[in-house]
Amino acid sequence: MIELECLTYGVGHADEGICLLLRAGPYRVLLDCGLADISPLLTKKKNPPADLVLCSHAHADHARGLLKLHQAYPKLPIYASEVTTQLLSFNWLTDTTKKKPTPFCQALPWRSPIEFFDGLTVQLYPAGHLPGAAAILITYAPTVADESSRSYKIFYTGDFFLSSTRMVEGFPLEELRGLQPDVLIVEGSYGTSRHPHRRQQENNLAERIKQAIAAHQSVLLPATPLGLAQELLFLLRSHHYFTGQNIDIWVDGQAAAGCDAYLDILPHLPTAVQNFASHQALFWDERVRPRVRRLPLEQRSQLGQPPCIVITDEATDLRQYYQAHPDRWLILLPQEPYLSTSELRREITENHPTLPTINTYLLAQHCDGPGTMQLIHNLRPQHVVFIHGPSAYLADLTGLEELRNRYHLHSPNNGSRVELPIGKTFLQPAAPETSYEGEITEVEDAVYITLPPIVTTDPRWRILADTGVVEIHWQGEELVLRGVPQRDLLRQEGDRLLDWMDANSPLRNCCGNCFHYRGQRCRNPASPLYEFKVTPEGFCPAFESAPLPNQTDQDQQEPDKQHQDDW
Repeated sequence: MIELECLTYGVGHADEGICLLLRAGPYRVLLDCGLADISPLLTKKKNPPADLVLCSHAHADHARGLLKLHQAYPKLPIYASEVTTQLLSFNWLTDTTKKKPTPFCQALPWRSPIEFFDGLTVQLYPAGHLPGAAAILITYAPTVADESSRSYKIFYTGDFFLSSTRMVEGFPLEELRGLQPDVLIVEGSYGTSRHPHRRQQENNLAERIKQAIAAHQSVLLPATPLGLAQELLFLLRSHHYFTGQNIDIWVDGQAAAGCDAYLDILPHLPTAVQNFASHQALFWDERVRPRVRRLPLEQRSQLGQPPCIVITDEATDLRQYYQAHPDRWLILLPQEPYLSTSELRREITENHPTLPTINTYLLAQHCDGPGTMQLIHNLRPQHVVFIHGPSAYLADLTGLEELRNRYHLHSPNNGSRVELPIGKTFLQPAAPETSYEGEITEVEDAVYITLPPIVTTDPRWRILADTGVVEIHWQGEELVLRGVPQRDLLRQEGDRLLDWMDANSPLRNCCGNCFHYRGQRCRNPASPLYEFKVTPEGFCPAFESAPLPNQTDQDQQEPDKQHQDDW
């Protein structure tokens, strides 16, 4: 008899949201309900699809179906952390609907085991990512004792983040080290990607915004209205680049409503945020610079001069802000897996002849690959079920030898059943194919590389081929090729490729012009950024100028000492 299994209604590969039904012995536990269409959960006999529902956090892709589920089954118990119960109504409020639905989600305390049924207990731990976000430990201990009976532990992360952000404390990994659940259901949003330190991400973004304001450009920041929008606003209010500066920050749409929701949960925010709020307004303040105000509808088309910053909803039509003077605007978009800058430009400016400047930035709220593996190795489960990420990114994780040799790995699709036998011999499925063969053809002074369709049909190909320009370098006896993204070609302080072609062009001391910058990563063992993915505009004390075509060997051996002294 299989004591544990998981049915998948939504695994977050695209926009369908997360919804999992966990079977633990006789009990059925629904983990999140981020479905826009809950019809798969509606039973013909009108019986609830589960015995209880646990919601990890208030983001739409985990919670938007809960209200419809409650309306269909009013007696079905739904639980979450206290903060999440306060934020859930945000999913059903619109510009035209301001009335909150009657609360239907019950609050659970942190770190306290609650027994719901005989042998079934639930315990919540803070997960980082968003205020109130919970990782959920479910323990099932069969009540009929015999020689073969044992207890089972399932740990579900929801969305989690190990690092602390300005508005949320990070996931408390040290509390759970060695927990050894039988099953870990974990998100893999960024696959095996590796990110710079969170503080570096913030400083890179602040530097880019500072440069735009200095160049008399206004900055438009579309963002998730609950979570990222508040992180951006508090970063702008508290970063030394902007404190005391004569800048107007406007917050519009649901992003403004999200700020109001954060004010309601202020006692649950980090101590540093509460201390800030005890001396000045957390968000809305017209006296202290930079000034933060709600954006009236009639002023949307009048912005741009003097330069200002606008934070708005990620789904809104951005043309209403910049259409009068596109050349005065910089749009900064959060980096998302599989989304190239060219696609973003088409989505934002479709059928619009004049374009603003569009760049991307990284301010991650999900763990990168090393962070995900750190969690797995610390918890040491028997089964790992990867969800919430592009399928190819999850395949990268399930293909890692260091995971395949230690754990039973699963990456299910929607509508599938995952059996989770405990303590039994498990035949690991074959690893997904990650290496492919192509052909090289030399024709006179040109070389053509032919790749199989499986490469060019992968969604990541759009990122590699975004601009049609590639950068190639030798790494030992291997030739490494990477696509040059549009943000590298069009960044404000000069085109990196044109700098290389023009021998008389001065090169700025930055990672993009460093001898050790390859494949978007630092390859200098002497650098504190060694092996990290770094922004081309960054800099570190180990900077070495990359050789220009007309440099002598002596020139190549003498990095910019003056700049290192300044550091």
